Amino acid sequence: MGQVGTELLEAFSDALNRHDIDAVMAMMTEDCVFHAIAGPELQGKSFVGQAEVRQALENAWKTAPDAAWVDGVHVAVGDRGFTESTYQGTTVDGARSEARMIDAFTFRDGKIAVKNAFRKNRPPVSADNV
Repeated sequence: MGQVGTELLEAFSDALNRHDIDAVMAMMTEDCVFHAIAGPELQGKSFVGQAEVRQALENAWKTAPDAAWVDGVHVAVGDRGFTESTYQGTTVDGARSEARMIDAFTFRDGKIAVKNAFRKNRPPVSADNV
């Protein structure tokens, strides 16, 4: 099965911040699931499989081209883990977001099988208040 350590989560966060979709997807299982921070379902909007998760992340980066997750703290225990960070991003229409968040992960076979994102519901902030 292969034990997952914080190195995977650190590499995953680095790839997200570089917007390196190929590196991100290489760290996820073929049948991976991404539960977004919002959406109509109990878990938010769910994206299932490599193609859907890839498209969802690419769309998020198009919506907020400067999206970054900073101040990351990574924990991995058995087949579960989490990354606590600060999300920062500016949408193409100029709305600036900055909020604490957590990604809860499920691991399988040394990769990320589930990424479940939770973020504080903070209104957009002005550049003066960031």
